[in-house]
Order: sequence, then structure tokens, then C-alpha cells
Amino acid sequence: MFERFTKDARAVVQGAVECAAGVKAPVVGAEHLLLALLEREVSRGSFALAALGVAERKESVRQALEDARRRAGLSQAEADALAGLGIDVAEVVARVEETHGVGAMAGGPKGVGRRSGRPGFARDAKEVLEKALRVALARRERHIGDEHILLALTVRPGVPAEVLADHGVTHESLTRVLGGAGEACA
Repeated sequence: MFERFTKDARAVVQGAVECAAGVKAPVVGAEHLLLALLEREVSRGSFALAALGVAERKESVRQALEDARRRAGLSQAEADALAGLGIDVAEVVARVEETHGVGAMAGGPKGVGRRSGRPGFARDAKEVLEKALRVALARRERHIGDEHILLALTVRPGVPAEVLADHGVTHESLTRVLGGAGEACA
């Protein structure tokens, strides 16, 4: 599949690997793909993010992803659902961090997906990359660009889609900015 990736898409994947390795994450997750997309400057994905106003709010996106990481990867919607059951996720995080240190819930099982010091890909990241292929095919485009990875992040439920939506980036808004019809590959 990677032979169909453009130079920009490959740079996003490589950036995600570096991002995960930089924070000693056991695996590359979908959030690392989003973080790598935020770092791109001259690509279709970066153009779309800039057109939707995210370029000026990159730090806000990073902070929202960090907050979710500290909640053990729970989205805000999941935290709200637990609150409805009387479970205060912020309080749970605070107590765990009080005992075990800041970011104690952020880690995953050590060594999972690691080979030669590089993190492997988590299921959510693999699903995003597969969905990027489906998005490109739905748009009748031959190669997978970083914009397809971005579109895929918006249609796969989870923290990255929630954070993007909170910052005004949805599949519909991206499709408008990118000028393509394409189907939502949910």
C-alpha cells in the first residue's frame, strides 16, 4: 500500500513514527498521525488545515491531544459518558497522578509493537491508513496524499476526530476546502 503514498503522505507516516518515538510511546497511534500532519507546511493537508483556521491553533490541538493522552486515551465524549455514570475522569486521573506521577495513565504496555527501537503501528493508526486508501479510491484519486490521511482521521471515531471537530475540521468542511466530492467512508 505504501507504494501508492505520495511524498507528503510518506512524510506524515515518518513524522508520526518520529513523534511516537520522541515521547517513548509503545506504538504509533492515530494521534501521532494528526500531530505529524500539524507539522507539515507545504502540502494539500497543511493547506486544508490552514484554510480551516487550524494553523493558528496548532497548540490548542496539541493540548487537546495531550489532555486525552493523560485520560488514558479517552475522548471527551467518553469522559462525559462516564461522568453521567458518576465517574469523574478528571478526579481519577488526578488521584492516579498523585500516587504514580504526572502522565501515569498516558502510557501503554511497554514494548508492544517495538522492533529495533522503533514503535510499531497501533490498530487505530493502521485503520486510519487503510481508510486513507478508501478515501482516495472514493475520490477516484490514484495516489494517497496527506489530505487523504487527514480526511480519514475525520471519519474514524476517536480522539483525533473529536479534537479536529472541536477545532472546526470535519469531513464535510475538508471536502469543501479540498474541492472534491468523495464519499464519507465511515
